[in-house]
Amino acid sequence: MEYVASFQEAVWLVVSQIPEGKVATYGQVASMAAFPRKARHVGRALAVLPDDSTLPWHRVVNRLGKLSFPPDSRMYRLQQQRLISEGIEFIADKIPLSRFLWNNP
Repeated sequence: MEYVASFQEAVWLVVSQIPEGKVATYGQVASMAAFPRKARHVGRALAVLPDDSTLPWHRVVNRLGKLSFPPDSRMYRLQQQRLISEGIEFIADKIPLSRFLWNNP
């Protein structure tokens, strides 16, 4: 359980730093949290966020710049709406990562 808590905390810390108007990939978050090759686990760590969390989970996307929720789901629409409100654009349901990917120094 200690691993889970520290992994979740590390992921949440990285996600908390993603600036408005930028996105990060699951793999990028995993690497920055010191858990490379654990991209799938990042999604699980975000899925257990408390309902009242203010963490910007919506800024995490897959490596192709797509949202991971099913396109017809409420969560897909919520994530897309939040990203659009921050100025992030979609081209054919895909975010151009060349413009919006967070490049943490």
